[in-house]
Amino acid sequence: MNNLFPKPPLLYICILLSATNAAAGSADRPGIFSPCPDSPNCVSTQSTDKKRFIEPLQYAGSLADARQKLIDILENTKRVRLLKVETDYIHAEFRSSIFQFIDDVELYFPPDQAIVHVKSASRKGYYDFGANRRRVEWLRAMLEKKMS
Repeated sequence: MNNLFPKPPLLYICILLSATNAAAGSADRPGIFSPCPDSPNCVSTQSTDKKRFIEPLQYAGSLADARQKLIDILENTKRVRLLKVETDYIHAEFRSSIFQFIDDVELYFPPDQAIVHVKSASRKGYYDFGANRRRVEWLRAMLEKKMS
């Protein structure tokens, strides 16, 4: 009766690998973004490449206030979905209006500095015609407007 539904070892291996994959996706190094790819469709405050580097966002006041203002900006922007919101990290998905391309925006709030690290990257394609850089500059302007 116990062998009525045998559990093949392959099933256990699949379960183990999927659990390992999920854990590997979590940040082992908080505050460190993955590097931008070689394609010109990504900008990051942590990039060492001058073409992909962008200045961090700056704010006056508390981290919590700046974080909430950025959440409000993102929540009130069309075609934006918040995927992950933590005390020091936000991951949002921006979708283009015509072709529905998806870009990922990550925000990291270092606890000891009044800055926000940002990475904006296209999921697919090669060239973004400057969309990711413009998006970060738009976020910067919106945050400055809300903080004043």
